[in-house]
Amino acid sequence: MTLAEFKISLSQPQPPAESNRYLQALWQAAKGDWDTAHRIVQAMNDNTAAWIHAYLHRQEGDLGNAAYWYSHAGKPRSTKPLQEEWEEITRVWLE
Repeated sequence: MTLAEFKISLSQPQPPAESNRYLQALWQAAKGDWDTAHRIVQAMNDNTAAWIHAYLHRQEGDLGNAAYWYSHAGKPRSTKPLQEEWEEITRVWLE
């Protein structure tokens, strides 16, 4: 699936069936369901989940918590526009 196809899926009521947990969290975040996206990543304990977790807290405006999760993910704090970071993370799981 391409990024464009994934974005089109945002018009549907559910994420694409083939989506892994990372993509499900990113899909929920893009749909504006922060709580569901957050619950998904909280249940995982790896660098990618931490990166998504950081993105979510940045989206929420909790930059201190975001900084913690960027550190846990081994990533520098992002200063990119939120949409650009979302696309960057999403591409990792679509490629």
